[in-house]
Amino acid sequence: MKDHAHPPHQSHPAIVKRLRRATGHLQKVIQMIEEGRPCLDLAQQLHAVESAVHQAKKALIHDHLDHCLDAAVGASGKEARAPIDAFKAITRYL
Repeated sequence: MKDHAHPPHQSHPAIVKRLRRATGHLQKVIQMIEEGRPCLDLAQQLHAVESAVHQAKKALIHDHLDHCLDAAVGASGKEARAPIDAFKAITRYL
């Protein structure tokens, strides 16, 4: 399912950078497995892959909330925006 195209957000280059880092870590894990490296080393590298992907996902979600949700709601009064602001705040714990 593909949404309509929209211009990239300011955070997208940083997200791509994180994902490229994850790709590099994953390639390293594959190489390490093929070389017969110790499981502890593999686990550490896999943790780095997970962390990079998680951070990229989190940045994307926060960026979406900061830009797309704000644009949809518009310049509502502070009271009307309170539920949106609370939702954005709780997503910091994803």
